[in-house]
Amino acid sequence: MQLTGSEIVVRTLVEQGTDLVFGFPGATVIDIYDALLAHEDQIRHVLVAHEQGAAHAADGYARATGEVGVCLATSGPGSTNLVTGIAASFMDSTPLVIVTGNVATGQIGTDSFQEIDITGVTLPITKHNYFVDDVNELADTLREAFRIAKSGRPGPVLVDIPKDVQQAIGSFEPAGPVLAEEPTLQDVSQLEAAAACINACHRPLVYVGGGVVSASAECEAMELAEKADAPLVSSLMGLSAIPTSHPRFLGMEGMHGRYAATKAMKNADCIIALGCRFNDRSTGDRERFGAAVHIVHVDVDSSEINKTTSDDFGIVGDVRLALDALLPLLDQADHRGWGELLSSLRVDETSQLDRRIGLTPRAIMLEANRHRISESPVVTDVGQHQMWAAQYLTFDRPRTFVTNGGLGAMGFGLPAAIGVSLATNRRTLLVVGDGGLGMSIQELATAVSTQAPVTVLLMDNGTLGMVRQWQRLFYDKRYSNTTLSGYRHTDYVALAQAFGAQGALAQTLGELRHALDAAAAALGPYVIVCKVDEDELVLPMLAPAGALDDIIVRVEE
Repeated sequence: MQLTGSEIVVRTLVEQGTDLVFGFPGATVIDIYDALLAHEDQIRHVLVAHEQGAAHAADGYARATGEVGVCLATSGPGSTNLVTGIAASFMDSTPLVIVTGNVATGQIGTDSFQEIDITGVTLPITKHNYFVDDVNELADTLREAFRIAKSGRPGPVLVDIPKDVQQAIGSFEPAGPVLAEEPTLQDVSQLEAAAACINACHRPLVYVGGGVVSASAECEAMELAEKADAPLVSSLMGLSAIPTSHPRFLGMEGMHGRYAATKAMKNADCIIALGCRFNDRSTGDRERFGAAVHIVHVDVDSSEINKTTSDDFGIVGDVRLALDALLPLLDQADHRGWGELLSSLRVDETSQLDRRIGLTPRAIMLEANRHRISESPVVTDVGQHQMWAAQYLTFDRPRTFVTNGGLGAMGFGLPAAIGVSLATNRRTLLVVGDGGLGMSIQELATAVSTQAPVTVLLMDNGTLGMVRQWQRLFYDKRYSNTTLSGYRHTDYVALAQAFGAQGALAQTLGELRHALDAAAAALGPYVIVCKVDEDELVLPMLAPAGALDDIIVRVEE
């Protein structure tokens, strides 16, 4: 059939199973928006307040569902406003398809109004991108974008479409949803040697990253830990892959990880790393990491093998398939001495817990946790609150913890929580700081307009807490520009109400319980403001350039 390019775009999105699109209109996508109007019974468009919010919301949708998130923006500032969100999804391997408009093909290269080479701008932060100058290639290009986004290591794919291509008439033949490339094992040459190493070691540890969630390999990872008689630890992105209650799970390790998990990583003689990157927050000083340990590294992306660590055994391919091949080669192990050391680390960790009375960060997290059901998703922004959530909240199911790990983009939390809540139709807990909320506060309008079931738990300390923590501990308390003086007199409850949301101030645990009950009964967004002391710290912590054995568990003034 013969259709306009804009109609082809919308029909192809519907064909690929897209039920939600997050975006903001403009001159070079007005034709696509016109076509969306004719298909509003098949695809819902969520109008955000800022294009960065569209990218983060699509990111949240994708992380919560495992499906491809879709966002839409116009040319020039519309497309460049997406860049932070695209980079966030790229660094955390989230599948997105980003559709942008551009000026007509005859105006390309003339510096016309709102012209930008967005494919050039985003080349380093997309898995692939396209500039479509032929309407007859439009449908197949979009289909290919979906296939690439969700195949192998997932990631964002951008499709830039000039305005005249959207208006041109072209051929469209309906097709079904494209499938991701079949998962494979590309390199198993070291599989048997890796198994022999695991069988011979005495202190094995299974390190779970976001790749385990992407590959749906959670059960296989737990089976590996049982067979190797090993503890399980996770990266920030790996949280929720293993139930927090699992007896072998020690929690997140690394710079602000749990004490027992980080110490176990340090004391292991064989680390079996599954779908993780060994970034600097995980390893500390890389010169001193892994010197006395064997590393078995399983990842779908061959570029991650030996990128930041000296991996003894690299297995390239889908994590679940790799574990299916590895497990039959392993002996049933019994490492009682290792288990005793791990038990003592847990005891040490328990003795370090913050047991102060009052509205402390740990007490806030534990209270919030008591009000959640196991299926309820948690989203965080970036900062101290993110680490408190990672340390103290519990997760029973995969994809119930959504956070921005690699890029660490403040402002991610609120729009991502909107995407998660609309995708799952479950009340979503957003843990956010006042600094991060200030970067995307306008999306409260989106939350209200969509009646997104989001409980915003605002940790209001009047400062950029994580930076202030570094200034306090490592810069002799020189607090340069971390006090949010402009927010000191902000009434966040009144601000929420101004947007049309409900809200409450919690200054005691009793008030927090009441507010959480009210939020659970609310139909749309509900903002809870918890006042937190500006000098609260996230501990444990690794010092800058510190090794895993340099972990700080308390600060003596």
